[in-house]
Amino acid sequence: MALSGTELARYSRHILLSEIGIGGQERLRAGRVVVVGAGGLGSPALLYLAAAGVGTLGLIDCDSVDLSNLQRQILYDSGDVSQSKTSAAQRRLSGLNPDIAVVAHAVELGPGNARDILDDYDVVIDGSDRLGTRYLVNDACVLLRKPLVSAAIHRFEGQALTYVPGRGPCYRCLFPEPPLDEIPNCAQAGVLGVLPGVLGAVQATEAIKLLLGAGEPLLGRLLTFDALEMRFREFSFQRRPDCPVCGDHPSITRLEESNAATDAEAKVVQRLSAQQLKSMTLRSVDRDRPVIIDVREPSEFETGHLPGAINIPVGELAGRIRQLAPDLTTVFVCRSGKRSEHACRLAARNGLGKVAHLEGGLLAWVESIDSSLPVA
Repeated sequence: MALSGTELARYSRHILLSEIGIGGQERLRAGRVVVVGAGGLGSPALLYLAAAGVGTLGLIDCDSVDLSNLQRQILYDSGDVSQSKTSAAQRRLSGLNPDIAVVAHAVELGPGNARDILDDYDVVIDGSDRLGTRYLVNDACVLLRKPLVSAAIHRFEGQALTYVPGRGPCYRCLFPEPPLDEIPNCAQAGVLGVLPGVLGAVQATEAIKLLLGAGEPLLGRLLTFDALEMRFREFSFQRRPDCPVCGDHPSITRLEESNAATDAEAKVVQRLSAQQLKSMTLRSVDRDRPVIIDVREPSEFETGHLPGAINIPVGELAGRIRQLAPDLTTVFVCRSGKRSEHACRLAARNGLGKVAHLEGGLLAWVESIDSSLPVA
């Protein structure tokens, strides 16, 4: 169907570009893009895609608007606080461009629904702030053969890359596995309010180029941005033949399979609050008290640790697992809880039955039990 008179006027500056023209604008109108996370990155990406005339926009988010979001999430205003992000975003985007369709997915993306949701779109933009979601979206896009534009932000820095099936490496080729220490999100580490605007605009640009078939996307290139230095840098990386999802012999062939081991291990991992762990350490019978294993590095351990804790860095745990008594409860601790959770799962895989970890790590202990404990 030809562009209407209203569309010709709305997109006139696009149509003047020889790389777009009327044919390109029609391709944008036929395009379907889904954005995972309607937050800091998703806000500018969605606004620019709507303004550009991408015909169908999907947005996936199960959160509500919080007052602290307004510093950077420009999709929303003060009147949207406490409302569903997808509902508020849907109203804003439809108001910006009533000629497009906005599909709201007010759900948490997971292995059980990722395939069905993402398969309905031409391009996927990942604006999530959780590492687990980032890997899930990457794996889903590789398996579904969907182009993906991924970005992440932290304090004053951001990064972006693009994956196109058969044309370049995926996110796991660059970062095969999540780091043992969880990277703090915006709520924990803070973020410069304008930073996601820069990276979200990059993501929208990449998506538009992919729909048009114009220009060169960020294939095999990690684009980084440092706002304090006002400097962009670029790092090249290659497809890994041993990549677990896009490699020559992938081990991740279904989203359910890629999470099955984690789910099974999670069932045997007990999560203890700081108060629960304190109560356990006060038990009168020695055999009822837990063995506390601090899995941080020695330098961190020396700065400060729980009384009676034994230091076994997580990197040494597999080789020293036989040193742990199988008939006693072993509680793993670290700074924030990420390494200790990993240690729990490693111990469970190696047959240690009574394992637990301090949820929130020593930071949680400092907050609720002993504020004088120094934690590195």
